[in-house]
Amino acid sequence: MKEKTSITLSSDLLVEVDRNAGSARSRSAFIEGVLREYFKGKVRQAIHEHDLQILNANADYFNREMEDVLRYQAPIEWTTEDD
Repeated sequence: MKEKTSITLSSDLLVEVDRNAGSARSRSAFIEGVLREYFKGKVRQAIHEHDLQILNANADYFNREMEDVLRYQAPIEWTTEDD
């Protein structure tokens, strides 16, 4: 459900809204789209921060696991065309 509201914008910002909305979208549709993207970004940022907290809290464990995995890696001999 949509509700009518009123906002006040500075004239230079309104010019940018009109320019970016183009003739295909109304100001309202453009501003609604911008706000939706903004809030989706906030959710993504919160998820990223939560994931980062988990990674940081378990960094020592992950590092030990990686060291263990690397012990099983076969040595690689690199050759170049010059050899």
